[in-house]
Amino acid sequence: MRSAADVMARARSPQGQKAIRYTLVSAISVVIGQALLALFYNVVHWSAAWSNIWAVSISAGPSYYLNRYWAWGKRGRNHLLKEVLPFWGLALLGLAFSTWSVHYAEHHWHGSAIAIQAANLFGFGVLWVAKFVIFNELMFKHHPQDLPPALDGRTGVPT
Repeated sequence: MRSAADVMARARSPQGQKAIRYTLVSAISVVIGQALLALFYNVVHWSAAWSNIWAVSISAGPSYYLNRYWAWGKRGRNHLLKEVLPFWGLALLGLAFSTWSVHYAEHHWHGSAIAIQAANLFGFGVLWVAKFVIFNELMFKHHPQDLPPALDGRTGVPT
């Protein structure tokens, strides 16, 4: 069992800070996605599947940018093969699984809005941990060749 000091030290580490920011981005994305899902399903009266497709599609953009720039601190151009395609591939996987989940919930729980919201959360919850590992180790990992050259403290010239 870890002490409170160990937990705090881990939370203050660069890896712990990334995990905290990733969790906060996920929470923001969940709030946006759930609000949109509820709006489209309960107010606009679309099917659960169409409501989910639109909610996920709209909330994925802010999630990408918040993850890239804030959670992982990446700057500069987006890398198509290392960042953009994997992120959107995972988003599509989440979209497909959550859409199947909400469709299932709508038909098996007779359109219960709570069941549909829970099915959406379940669909994305399954991928949440896997996405952290993929984002951290593959997509947004800082590589030494991507960093700007170090500057000499006296002259300001690259070393």
